[in-house]
Amino acid sequence: MDRRQQKTRDAIFKAFSTLLEKKRYEHITVQEIIDLANVGRATFYAHFETKDMLLRVMCSDIFDHIFAGNMCEYTSPLPPAVDLEAKLAHILWHLKDHKSDVTGIFSSESGELFMRYIKEYLTVLFRSYLSEFHTDVPADFLLNHLVGSFAETLRWWVCGGMCISAEEMAHYFMEVTETHGTL
Repeated sequence: MDRRQQKTRDAIFKAFSTLLEKKRYEHITVQEIIDLANVGRATFYAHFETKDMLLRVMCSDIFDHIFAGNMCEYTSPLPPAVDLEAKLAHILWHLKDHKSDVTGIFSSESGELFMRYIKEYLTVLFRSYLSEFHTDVPADFLLNHLVGSFAETLRWWVCGGMCISAEEMAHYFMEVTETHGTL
């Protein structure tokens, strides 16, 4: 993508984020996005087929590097993540880096769509750690539990203003998981 295309895409993301902070997802129109981004309708559709695709791409931009293993593109003071707790803290730090986008998404109807997208990523992450959990429950049940529980932890943390540090939140999640005897 050349600089002009990236600048246009960034303007669309910024406009969308701004609107998400003010309006519910389902009330945002493509026209409002393109007006605020100061781009044409054809330009918008050259980048995104639908408003849902825009949200999906925004989510992908937020999460792809985390789950691809490139953990140096964020402002966390944490060392590179190697264990599950560190990776969860990294996810939380990255969400905090994108606080305005994420808060706008979670406070709107798009929160459910966002949760569906993040659960796809979390499923991949937790699946890679299933062998470290010591339990007699079926693996698919455990995976569903971990993904759903951490996704709701994310929602709770974001909607609560992200006042607890990323490290503490990851630790709390792991403590609860360990309390249930799965580690």
